[in-house]
Amino acid sequence: MAQGTDKIVKIHNKSDRPDNIVETENEIDEECEKLETQMPRFLRSFFIYLRGNVLPMTRLAYLRDIRFFLNYLVRETDLTKAESIGKITLKEFDAIRAADINIYLDYCRKYRVETEKNITVYENHSKTLARKKSSVSVMFKQLYRDELISRNITDGFDPIRVQKADEREIKALQDDEVMIMLDAVSTGTGLTEHERAYWEKTRKRDKAILILFLTYGLRLSELQQLNVSSFNFSRGEFKIYRKRGKESIMPMNDSVTAVIHDYLNNERKEDSAVVPEHRDALFLSLQGRRMTQRQIRELVKKYTSIALKTSRSAGYSPHKLRATAATSLIGRGNSIYDVAALLDHEQVTTTQLYARHKANVKRDLVHGMEWEIERRETEQYETVRHETERHGNGRHKAERYETEYGNGEDKNEK
Repeated sequence: MAQGTDKIVKIHNKSDRPDNIVETENEIDEECEKLETQMPRFLRSFFIYLRGNVLPMTRLAYLRDIRFFLNYLVRETDLTKAESIGKITLKEFDAIRAADINIYLDYCRKYRVETEKNITVYENHSKTLARKKSSVSVMFKQLYRDELISRNITDGFDPIRVQKADEREIKALQDDEVMIMLDAVSTGTGLTEHERAYWEKTRKRDKAILILFLTYGLRLSELQQLNVSSFNFSRGEFKIYRKRGKESIMPMNDSVTAVIHDYLNNERKEDSAVVPEHRDALFLSLQGRRMTQRQIRELVKKYTSIALKTSRSAGYSPHKLRATAATSLIGRGNSIYDVAALLDHEQVTTTQLYARHKANVKRDLVHGMEWEIERRETEQYETVRHETERHGNGRHKAERYETEYGNGEDKNEK
């Protein structure tokens, strides 16, 4: 159920997909439509292109980027005389050149937003810049295809260097760190007194979440959307909804079955204590509502920070538990193609990145270069050697003893 401006919108779901999946998509559609109404009408063909060719969340991200670009034109440039983004004209758009876009992209690297009380400085990573460039490029190409502007200016956009996947360090928990994390969620070890008070009420839920992430490498959205009705315990399987609306049936092993049963039977609230529209949700907050992605993300960061012995803010995200599942599966000798299928990788080359990640190779190399320890051992050796030379008589006696009795052997046996 989604709240409109004047009326409540009810979803009449005739598909075989769960209501929460359909409702989430409808909420994204509503937000996209709200953004579109703020923008110039000559962008309608671009909106139609997005609706039919990209994923809902990608469509939303692109529309937010375009709104940001239009606001930039109004507030930071003299490229338009409009006082609001909806009043920008097609003629003004047609006058924009590639150099103007390159200046915009440079602005996006680091910019300031001032309010009455604060000045906030935003700094964007190259990956974010690349997406902003892509959003603007797709828009200008679509306007050119529809003959609304006179030239295709996108060829003049400056390239943005984005780190390749195989250049990035893969961050994942080691097996011993996984065990520390699971001990923490099982016993409360490493939690603050405040955290422990909540853990007493949610530890079975928290463990079930971590086990599902570690076993299947689920995406955050896939886990957050799970329902009680997603599970068929008689068949030992459950259903998840992937990107692009794909369904996948996942087999349950003994560990997963045990933690899910334990949570459902011994901790999850009764339906009478749950908000009606959230009664089928698998993972509930203490308020009896479906857990949000943000709540799950903070939960994962908390427990991974204990395993990593770092601050809560430096803990790992759910996506790094996906990487943990991938590296662990490959490290156990499983086929890359089987792991790719489990993780829903469209290209096996993505999975191969995890195969190249050798869990302990850096650690082993560094441990072989213990300069300070070697220096101390050398220093100790020299000290002992000098002491031995000063007490030569003792050394000769020891040598005679060893010659006579051997290295600890009983002389009666000789």
